[in-house]
Amino acid sequence: MSSAEATPGHLVWRLAMKWRTAVDRALDPLGLTHAQYVVLASLYGMNRPSQRELADWAGLEPLYVSKLARALEASGLISRTRDTVDTRTVRLELTARGRSTVEPAIALVSSLLDRLLAPLGDRTAAFSRELVDLLAVPLD
Repeated sequence: MSSAEATPGHLVWRLAMKWRTAVDRALDPLGLTHAQYVVLASLYGMNRPSQRELADWAGLEPLYVSKLARALEASGLISRTRDTVDTRTVRLELTARGRSTVEPAIALVSSLLDRLLAPLGDRTAAFSRELVDLLAVPLD
């Protein structure tokens, strides 16, 4: 490994790309991409968030979430409805079809994550805390 490849930034990039590629391949038989999965899996654990709330939680650009949400709605996996109080706000919710699609996807991705983290053993929780700390560092 060259010195350029050994930098933490490069290693984070490579791990992120490895993860995204693996998730895309695992979800392909279900007809989902990694980005679509992020939206669906997030909705599985949230109660009718706004597109903005989901974007903030998932770390995605709001415009990208809007585009993904429109496509997922067209596929019958989510519903998008205007908020009754603030009509500028769009609320997202899984449909029954979305729920039945995302449940096996969550199991697949969870299994994949277990395989990825297996080398850490009992250090996994500490690693997760360190990732949270790094994500909290403002870079803009």
